[in-house]
Amino acid sequence: MPRIMAIDYGKKRTGLAVTDPLKMIATGLGMVPSHELIPYLKKYFAGEAVELIIIGMPRNLDGSATDATALVQECIRILKKHFPEMPLKQMDERFTSKMAFQSMLDSGLKKKDRQQKGLVDEISATILLQEYLQFNG
Repeated sequence: MPRIMAIDYGKKRTGLAVTDPLKMIATGLGMVPSHELIPYLKKYFAGEAVELIIIGMPRNLDGSATDATALVQECIRILKKHFPEMPLKQMDERFTSKMAFQSMLDSGLKKKDRQQKGLVDEISATILLQEYLQFNG
């Protein structure tokens, strides 16, 4: 059964998460340098069936575009170019980074581990995917 993937795209790093085959649980897949995203996805898709990509769209509190919005829009264009058959949905990611950091605090991660920015990106992608599952499952 195909999975759903979430992408938390950033200028330097991209966090990834996927569902289990039954699409019930979102799990962090890791972080990749953003310039390596397409080769990573090609390899991943060759081994795993994915039916949908959810990508976080950065917005300000008032819903307006942020400095990173154009960057994510460019990523979407590149994803559509390389994977034209793959459905892609945008989701508001306004609070995912704050929620990710809070979940790291709540889980008792040491300060050194919380400073790993890639972990925040991975947890953000996982939160994004879990929210999608919650409201679309």
